[in-house]
Amino acid sequence: MIEARRLHILRAVADHRTVTAAAAALYLTPSAVSQQLTALEQETGHRLVERGAKGVRLTPAGEILLTHTNAVLAQLERAEAELAAYSSGAAGTVTVAAFATGIGLVVAPALSRLARTAPGIRIRVQDAEGDASLPMVLDRQVDVAVAVEYRGAPGADDARLTRVPLYAEPFDAVLPAGHRLAASDRVPLAELAKDTWIGPFPGNPCHDVVVLACEHAGFQPQVEHSSDDFRAVVALASAGAGVALVPRSALRGMDLSDAVVRPVDGVAPTRRVFAAVRCGAEEHPLIRPVLEALGEAAE
Repeated sequence: MIEARRLHILRAVADHRTVTAAAAALYLTPSAVSQQLTALEQETGHRLVERGAKGVRLTPAGEILLTHTNAVLAQLERAEAELAAYSSGAAGTVTVAAFATGIGLVVAPALSRLARTAPGIRIRVQDAEGDASLPMVLDRQVDVAVAVEYRGAPGADDARLTRVPLYAEPFDAVLPAGHRLAASDRVPLAELAKDTWIGPFPGNPCHDVVVLACEHAGFQPQVEHSSDDFRAVVALASAGAGVALVPRSALRGMDLSDAVVRPVDGVAPTRRVFAAVRCGAEEHPLIRPVLEALGEAAE
């Protein structure tokens, strides 16, 4: 008989590619993870993982088991949801991981709605960049992620996650007030090819959006200043340090007296935001109202 908790460990190892990283995500020791993998191999009668200089990879047998693992764990999530519904689990805590702008735009309004419509649900919010929250959901560190599309993100057809689209927003060009294009109604990105750029650090999903937009315009941006805080990005642009692309919602409430904000000419780079939970958990009586409130806030 295969133990479900060992399947969860197998998936964590497949996701994180090393025993050490999987153990950290699961709050276990590396030796405990290794012991559970060995036990799982004994249960299945197959070698499931291979260790190498670059980490751990699944064997063909391990890949087969991983496919079934995603289905089994999703079904267990559904079972927990139905049992919670049976016992009318209308009270409890749901942990939501979201990036800063998403917290202000949809998470905080959703909390206000839930305080009126589902007062028994307590929300705990964690600030996490858009590329960090999805692994936190998969590792069961949080229940819900408010995340953004990024290069390498799990796709909409990923069997581990259920996704709910929330909103999409364009990036606007932020220029110093004295910039040569400040008087333009719209800014063609190609006209900024020789400018100095300000942007998020590599790894931040918004960095990918900016770089891809510039590549489509025919150039690589010369990023000289880096910050994941858009207030800092706008402050640097206002000081004449360079140009930037910033999500429109992130500009709300900022001091733009020394900067000019203009829409991008043509197809604007876009940040697509969605909520995600472990597959099967979307019907849990605590999680379903949270997803509904996030959707209503996004509308």
